[in-house]
Amino acid sequence: PTDCIVLKLVICRIGGGFSLWGVVKLLEGYGNDNPGTKSHGMKQLMEGFILILPAIILVPVRHNIMTVAI
Repeated sequence: PTDCIVLKLVICRIGGGFSLWGVVKLLEGYGNDNPGTKSHGMKQLMEGFILILPAIILVPVRHNIMTVAI
């Protein structure tokens, strides 16, 4: 179970970093009224969520498959 927790934690932290940076870019785009920066920030925010959701869903499934195989 420890490897499952560590893998999930690492992936969630990387996704959280992307999401946080996306929020910063999004707010910067709103502050400067720059549509390009807003778009880039929103894309980066979504990329972070796309990393976090599979980590929460698929890492426990991978762990269950590996324990059944052993």
